[in-house]
Amino acid sequence: MRARGPLAAVAALLLCSALVRTGDGVGHAMARAGADSAGPPAAPAHCEPPADLQRLLDEMTAREARLDADEAALADRRAALALVDAEIARKLEELAAAEDSLRRTLAIAETAAEDDIARLTRVYETMKPKQAAALFEQMDARFASGFLARMRPEAAAEIMAGLSPEAAHRLSVVLAGRNAARD
Repeated sequence: MRARGPLAAVAALLLCSALVRTGDGVGHAMARAGADSAGPPAAPAHCEPPADLQRLLDEMTAREARLDADEAALADRRAALALVDAEIARKLEELAAAEDSLRRTLAIAETAAEDDIARLTRVYETMKPKQAAALFEQMDARFASGFLARMRPEAAAEIMAGLSPEAAHRLSVVLAGRNAARD
């Protein structure tokens, strides 16, 4: 019987294993059968959060709404600033163009004025000295000295010689003062 002992023990273990497997499958099958016969699954119960958590949730929701409103206001402000920046840039470009145009116009005016003065100076230089002296006698001393300063020295000397001593003195003082201011 000794030979049967180990064999019987192995057979007993195999039988126990079969029973455990069968019992395990039966448990699952019974659970499935119970779930199918019970009908649809019950809805989960609604759980109200505690009052302190609800208050915190409400505060967080209100804060989120304020932050969203602030973000929208900032976006609007950024857009407005971008428009203003673009307008300022456009105005600066217009101003620079106007300044350039004015600079060119002033240069033309200066050149024209200079051309006119140079032409008038040549006219006085080519006049007879007595006739020019009579005109210079009537002119303001600063105005007349400006023409004399531009003339060739010989022509200016002939005109000065034709002036009265008082007029010649006034023009000389103005001319000397102009040269003193340059030094």
